[in-house]
Amino acid sequence: MKRVAVVTGGTSGIGLATANALKHAGATVYVLSRRAANLPGLAHIAADVSDEAGVRSALQAVYEREGRLDILVNNAGFGISGAAEFTENADAKRLLDVNLFGMVNATRAALPIMRAQGGGRIVNVSSVAAPLCIPFQAWYSVSKAAVNAYTQALINEVRPMGISACAVMPGDIRTGFTAARQKSHAGDDVYAGRIARSVAKMEKDEENGMPPEAAGSFLAKVALKKRVKPFYAIGASYKLFVMLSRLLPCRLISWLLGLLYGGA
Repeated sequence: MKRVAVVTGGTSGIGLATANALKHAGATVYVLSRRAANLPGLAHIAADVSDEAGVRSALQAVYEREGRLDILVNNAGFGISGAAEFTENADAKRLLDVNLFGMVNATRAALPIMRAQGGGRIVNVSSVAAPLCIPFQAWYSVSKAAVNAYTQALINEVRPMGISACAVMPGDIRTGFTAARQKSHAGDDVYAGRIARSVAKMEKDEENGMPPEAAGSFLAKVALKKRVKPFYAIGASYKLFVMLSRLLPCRLISWLLGLLYGGA
């Protein structure tokens, strides 16, 4: 039976690469994004993941057309940067509405469908910034750490229903995500220019990062696996970093992150 997949935030970058990889693996793929898009070989539904009713309606439309929903990839998200002290609460809440509650909205809409059919797979796109919290990226790290925590709790809640879930943590990926980041240098004088230097270093790493097609291929393989682990990192170096974050003393990890991205 041909599997039916939904990818949120799937019109560019990692999301589009994942959608295409799933399509090439034989799945029928629907892409959700805020704006209309013409994507060859992919079906598109306009939906803002931060709109709970809109996401529920979109996934119900997929179910009505296809009669099932096998895979949900929660990829929609964006980044903000700046000093935690100077980040407005409204900006942080807008980030969480997409990165965290957008995932929650799509997951809650998918679960009744998957439960009724006796199974399904939910893949949440997190980040290595979850276990390795980056200076001047505090709220992005918070959003992805929350994705990991939600996923870990969800796994055991839905396992008896035949539904599996996991979180995949990319590192630096070469996509439009970098240019779309909402950057604030507020307070950079107080922080002696460290905000700008830190963000510039991180964005340089992203621009030299893994191509989105490699990340999309990895995500599609995870989505199609028979069994999944709770967490995955993409790429050998990031797997090592995540492993070290669990093994090394917190003080040492914090010092290394400050050395890399503290903007000194």
